[in-house]
Amino acid sequence: MKFENLLTFFIPKDKIFFKLFVNAADNLVEISTVFNELVNTSALDKRMDLLKKIEDLEHVGDTITHEIFTELSANFITPFDREDIQYLASSIDDIADYIDGSAKRLLIYKIGNYSQAMRQLAEIIMKSAIEIKAAVSELKSLENKLRIREALIRINSLENHADDVFYGALAALFEEEKDPIMVVKLKEILANMETATDKCEDVANVIETILIKNS
Repeated sequence: MKFENLLTFFIPKDKIFFKLFVNAADNLVEISTVFNELVNTSALDKRMDLLKKIEDLEHVGDTITHEIFTELSANFITPFDREDIQYLASSIDDIADYIDGSAKRLLIYKIGNYSQAMRQLAEIIMKSAIEIKAAVSELKSLENKLRIREALIRINSLENHADDVFYGALAALFEEEKDPIMVVKLKEILANMETATDKCEDVANVIETILIKNS
C-alpha cells in the first residue's frame, strides 16, 4: 500500500459520517411526515400515492444505512465508537422500516377508517423524528450538548405518551370491536406503530451514550 493511501486510511472522515447521519435524519422526518399525512387522508387515490412515496423513502433510508456501513468498514478511525455508529444507523433505519410496515398493513388489511389512536401515534412518530433530526444535527461539534439532551428528553416523553395511547387504544379495541379478525388486524397495526416510537427511544439512548463517552 502506498504511503498516501495508508495515510488516507487513518484519517477520520468525520464529514462523510455526519453528512450521512443528517441525510438519514432528514429522510426519517420526510417519511414520518408522509405517514402522518396518510393516516389523516380519506381519499383512496391519495392514500395509494402516499403509500408509494413511503415505500420509496424507506428504500432511500436503506441506501443511506448501507453507505454508513460501507464507510464504517473502509475507515480505521471514526468520530465515535464503531458500535455506536452502527447502532445509531440501524436504529434510524428501523424506524423507517416500522413506518413502512405500518403503512403496508393498512393497505393489505384493507383498513378503511383510520382511528384517532392511529393518527395520534403517527403524529408522535413524526414529532420524534423531528427531535431526532435536531439531536443528530448537533452531533458534529457536540458544542450544544444541552440542546441535544433537551431533544432526547422530548423523545423519551413522546415515547411514554405513545405507550399511553397504545394501551388505551387496545382497551377500547377489545371492548368495542366484535369482529375477532379485525381485532387482530388493528392490534398488529397499532403495535407496529408503537414499536416505531420504541425505536425512536433507541436512537435517543445511543445518542445519550455518545454524549457520555465524549463528555
